[in-house]
Amino acid sequence: MMASSYNAKDEDGRITVTGPGGGAGPRSKKPENTAFKQQRLPAWQPILTAGTVLPAFFVIGLLFIPIGIGLLVTSNNIKEFEIDYTGAEPSSPCFNCSQNFTWNGTCTCTVPFYLRQPYESNVYVYYGLSNFYQNHRRYVKSRDDSQLNGNLKSLLEPSKECEPYAYHNNKPIAPCGAIANSMFNDTLELFYNNPNGSRLQIRLGTTGIAWWTDKHVKFGNPGGVDSNLTAVFQGTTKPLNWRRPVYELDSDQSNNGFVNEDFIVWMRTAALPTFRKLYRIIGKSSQMVPTLPRGNYTLEVVYNYPVRSFEGRKRMILSTISWMGGKNPFLGIAYITVGSVCFFLGVVLLVIHHKCGNRNNGAEISN
Repeated sequence: MMASSYNAKDEDGRITVTGPGGGAGPRSKKPENTAFKQQRLPAWQPILTAGTVLPAFFVIGLLFIPIGIGLLVTSNNIKEFEIDYTGAEPSSPCFNCSQNFTWNGTCTCTVPFYLRQPYESNVYVYYGLSNFYQNHRRYVKSRDDSQLNGNLKSLLEPSKECEPYAYHNNKPIAPCGAIANSMFNDTLELFYNNPNGSRLQIRLGTTGIAWWTDKHVKFGNPGGVDSNLTAVFQGTTKPLNWRRPVYELDSDQSNNGFVNEDFIVWMRTAALPTFRKLYRIIGKSSQMVPTLPRGNYTLEVVYNYPVRSFEGRKRMILSTISWMGGKNPFLGIAYITVGSVCFFLGVVLLVIHHKCGNRNNGAEISN
C-alpha cells in the first residue's frame, strides 16, 4: 500500500506532497502566499470618535436644511391645476358619458373651470389615471420591441409575448400587445372664455412630448422615414380597442405610425397605479401676455376611455415646470427632515459627550 506524506510549507506558502518516487509537486488548490490572496493588503478603518462624528452630523444638517428649503420653495412656485372629469358623481358634467363601459362608444362633455392666477411660461398638459396597474408583469411584457422598431418580419410575425393580442382574424396586429391595445384615447381641448362672451381655443402642441431617444432610437416605422405607411402596414390590422389603424394617428407623417408621440408616451409604462403622462404643450407666444391668463375656461372632452370597469379615475392637469421638473415637494421635505434629524442628533450627542466625557476624565484623574 502506497503512502504519501505532507511536508512543511515552502517559503512561497505552498504545501508540497511527497510521493513514493520522491517527486514533489505543489497542491493546486492552495492560494498563493501573496498579500492579495492571503488578505494582507493594507487597510484603513476609521476610528469613530466624538471629534469626527459630531462635526459630520452638524455639517450634514447645515447643508441639507438650506438645500431642502430651496427645493421646497422651488416646488411651491410651480403652478398646477387639476380637474377630475371621471364623471362618477351624478352632478358631474361627464356623468352620462361615464356610464359607457365599451371602447367604441363616443360621447362629448364640457367641464368649466376657473384659473385664479395666470400661467406665465410654457404650460404642460397631462392626463392622469388612477387604479390602472401598468406595472403588472404580464402587461409590461405584452409588447414586441422589434416590431415597434420597424422590423418588417416582426410586423407580420408578432412575438408570442403579445398573446392574446398578436393576431385578429388571422391578421397580425400592429402594434401588438396589451399595452398598445389599452392606449389612452380621450381627446382633450381647451377653450378660454373671453369676458365679451366669445370663446378662444387654446393651441395644444402635439410634438415634443416624447423622449428623444424613444422617438429616434427605440421606435421607428417599417420601411424608413419617407415610406408609404398605408402600403407598409398592408396585411395587418389595428388593435381591438382602437378606432383607427396606426398609420392614421396623425396627418403629419413625421408624427404618424409607430413614431406617433402620443403612442410613444403611452408605451412607456408607469411604475405606480396612479400616474400622469404628458399629453400636450401650450407654448408661450409672447413675453407680454401670459400663456394662460386668469379667467374662465372650458375643458371639452371626447370621452372614449372607459375606467368604470376597474374603478379608475381620469383627470387633466395643467402645470408649469422648473429646473427640477414638475411640482414635487417630497424631495425638499426629505432633505429638510434628514438635515433636521442629523442636526438634532448632533446636539444630543454633544450634550451626552459633554456630560459623560467630564465624568470619565474625573474618574481617570482620581485613579
